[in-house]
Amino acid sequence: MTHPHHMPPRTVSVSPRMARQSATRGVLVLATVALGACRGLQPMIAPSPAVASAVSATGGSAWPASANASSATPVDLTTPEAMRRVVASVFGDSLADGPAIGPGDGDVALIEPVWDIDVRSYETHERVEYYVQLFSGSSRTRFAERLSRGTRYEPMIRAKLKASGMPEDLTYLALIESGYDPHAYSRAAAVGMWQFMSATARGVGLRVDWWMDERRDPARATDGAIRFLGDLQKQFGSLYLAAAAYNGGPGRVARGLTRFASEMEGTEGEDRFFALAEQNYLHAETKNYVPQLIAAALVAKMPARYGITLDSLPVYAYDSILAVPGTTIASVGRAGDVSASVLRDLNPALLRGLTPPDAAVWLRLPVGIAERTAIALDGMPEHERLGYHTKKVVGPSQTPTRFASSHDVTLKQLRWFNPSLRTTKKGRLVSGQMVRVPTRDALNYVREIPDPSIEHYGGGTATTLRANGLHVVKKGESIGMIAKRYRTTVSRLQSLNGMRSTRVLAGQTLKVRSSASSTSAKVVTAKKATAKKATAKKATAKKTPAKKVTAKKTAVKKAAPAKGTASSAKN
Repeated sequence: MTHPHHMPPRTVSVSPRMARQSATRGVLVLATVALGACRGLQPMIAPSPAVASAVSATGGSAWPASANASSATPVDLTTPEAMRRVVASVFGDSLADGPAIGPGDGDVALIEPVWDIDVRSYETHERVEYYVQLFSGSSRTRFAERLSRGTRYEPMIRAKLKASGMPEDLTYLALIESGYDPHAYSRAAAVGMWQFMSATARGVGLRVDWWMDERRDPARATDGAIRFLGDLQKQFGSLYLAAAAYNGGPGRVARGLTRFASEMEGTEGEDRFFALAEQNYLHAETKNYVPQLIAAALVAKMPARYGITLDSLPVYAYDSILAVPGTTIASVGRAGDVSASVLRDLNPALLRGLTPPDAAVWLRLPVGIAERTAIALDGMPEHERLGYHTKKVVGPSQTPTRFASSHDVTLKQLRWFNPSLRTTKKGRLVSGQMVRVPTRDALNYVREIPDPSIEHYGGGTATTLRANGLHVVKKGESIGMIAKRYRTTVSRLQSLNGMRSTRVLAGQTLKVRSSASSTSAKVVTAKKATAKKATAKKATAKKTPAKKVTAKKTAVKKAAPAKGTASSAKN
């Protein structure tokens, strides 16, 4: 079977009726094959004439007759609902959005898709309807482009979500975050398909530094997003509140749940997000984030219904090899006889055209070439594999510009590979330091991007919250448990947080001590520091007068002879 990487992109433009009929036939054939495999190729009950003709029209054949056909488990494919159940049983909910042929003169009826996030409860919400109209109306071309790009990454994302126990339709968060763009860069310095800030990315295990930025790696960033969303769902007990926290920050959502606890009393499940969004509290972007997710899921699973035609892209698939520090993408391309541009596309996290100088990393390769590439790379001379050679700075007079020029690179290129280049106050290179001089192999595949360490916004950590006298309510905790933990009373917690009831919700942020108490430690520390300064001043003051007296005596002694000489002169 041809690997997806070898399949060229195809653009299909057909009428909605033709598209539904073609999709029906494809689903029927695939369902037949898959069910046959699952049942040990046992024959199925013969279909209705309409279904049989649909199958044979694809170039296949109807199911064969068999002597033991009567003993086979009957599978009904004669109604849209029956067809939906069959497709869902074989391919899962995400592929149950298949059309089926209805009774009568060949009219086509769409089978309703199935979502694993709650879409139906909110599809008539005002903001959801607005975004459905936007995605299928004035922004349809842009939405289709982004959804088409997602055909490359969606299978990988869905597989990872399913393996983690998270809803597969959370893939549409990547659609609304970045349009499935691994190199998306926001004004707030959020990067990648899942739009991570650098601090958050490091917090979920991604490497973000001068040499690598795993926020740009679709697979690694998806792992990080799943980990983060899972933690947020545990904190708030709601998928949509978790999504809101993913966008607007968990601290803000937690504070909102505490502030509006009485207004939200009695609200359960995913309704809690919409109840919080009704308050004048969340930023507009966060208020609209979940409605966009729901609208995107509605349109994306029924593109033909909304007049959207998609381009099918090769599926994101790869093999991997472990590459030693400093290995260039270009040398791996030569070893595997594959285009370095293909390797660059598969390894978007590598920023300087090579693996980091301080660590061996797994490099992505097209499927099927890993073994021969690893063998060829192992036999390659080091000078052909490494992306730089090192030079020692000799003497105190070389400037960075002159040093770069003498090695046929620009100063900018030199700094790409030496982020910690040391210079004197006069701007000269510090003598004795080792400087990396990049090769052409490395320079040809450098990504000229902003410094990955840039972080415009930050968030409070659990340690910071505790230090400020705050506690985030976890699922299953009661106000009594929290009071006991912090050696206080329920009534005290109610007073601190302005609570009229004792009910708390997962994700709420509660004050567990007053502002005075939370600052008392700081006050004590400040007093101690002041006392130390006062003691130091007294010690200095005791020494200073003695010096002044000595100085005065010395001055008198020096002045005396001069006075006497003057008197003698007068006499």
